[in-house]
Amino acid sequence: MPSKVDKHGKTKWLGCVKKDGSRKQKLFETRKEALQWEAQMRKEIVEEPTPTPTVSLGEWATMYLDYATTKFHNRTYREKRDVFRRFFVKVDAATEVNSYLPKHALKYLQGQAQDRSGHASNKDRKNLLAAWNWAIKYHNFPPCPFLKVDPFSEERSPRYVPPEDDFWAVYDVAEGQDKVMLLAYLHLAARRSELFRLTWSDVDFVSSRIRLGTRKRKDGTLEYDWLPMTQELKKSLLGWWEERLIKDVEYVFVCQEEFFFCRNYYGKPFTSRQHMMRRLCARAGAKVFGLHAIRHLTASTLYHAGQPVAVIQAILRHKSPSTTELYLKSLGLEHTREALEDVFKNRRPAKVIPFTTKEAPKVAALGA
Repeated sequence: MPSKVDKHGKTKWLGCVKKDGSRKQKLFETRKEALQWEAQMRKEIVEEPTPTPTVSLGEWATMYLDYATTKFHNRTYREKRDVFRRFFVKVDAATEVNSYLPKHALKYLQGQAQDRSGHASNKDRKNLLAAWNWAIKYHNFPPCPFLKVDPFSEERSPRYVPPEDDFWAVYDVAEGQDKVMLLAYLHLAARRSELFRLTWSDVDFVSSRIRLGTRKRKDGTLEYDWLPMTQELKKSLLGWWEERLIKDVEYVFVCQEEFFFCRNYYGKPFTSRQHMMRRLCARAGAKVFGLHAIRHLTASTLYHAGQPVAVIQAILRHKSPSTTELYLKSLGLEHTREALEDVFKNRRPAKVIPFTTKEAPKVAALGA
């Protein structure tokens, strides 16, 4: 409120408001003028926009990766970290997020498509889009510039499905734990990491079932599903339970070798078995395939055996049947070819109808 002030023997009115942490004052001839000035100043303070703190792209990446360390699996975290490493080779980390526009996102992703591939660029786009949407949700970021960029075209070959003969040739040359593991991958259509984390508490010999845990869900949560255990797999696992060399660990499959670098991993669960598959494929004289390719083989075998999509979906543990259909298509098992074969297999070859041309009539000579 204005206060009365005597100035050189005259009465003045002092208007006073607080702005930006300091006191603003002004003398007026009348109380009404002082009140109007105070009201106007308060209105300007209310309407004055609050400055938005500026955040750099580097700070955005750091915040998101800190979140990713606790939210996602190590492999997913490493994928996101590598995306940002590539990103900041081309983009200045000091750039403010408010000044990073869709045209800049297009330039980066287009460069990735040219230097690497459309598929690689789309994977980067997916991760950067997720990181920006996270920042919108928790840090009030501006609209995502990567959302404006359309995905690039991809040229992806069907996933490799090893022939059954190749699998059994590899299985025959395998021994001990490796042999049991290969059979488990085939009979469970397991993902590579699912058997690496398998424990004996996940194996129910009484009910003939196995529990597999996967992080292949939308939010990366570890979820478990029970699958039936075939009699052949049950017999193989029971034999391994009796014959295993290291009996005081909870994991079903662990490193049992003590030479070279394996000493540091003795008795611990596997994180990779690429060398095993290369070695076994070479011994069997088969084209090299990985553990995940055995999942493809299981899906392919079920499909060619006439099993419905619902059964294949349950074994692959997909949440949606459309995911299973896309998976089968990626293996080159689309239904279109079969439909054409069914329609045309009993059709007779088309006959070629000869066309004869008639001779034009002879015109009589003039004056004949």
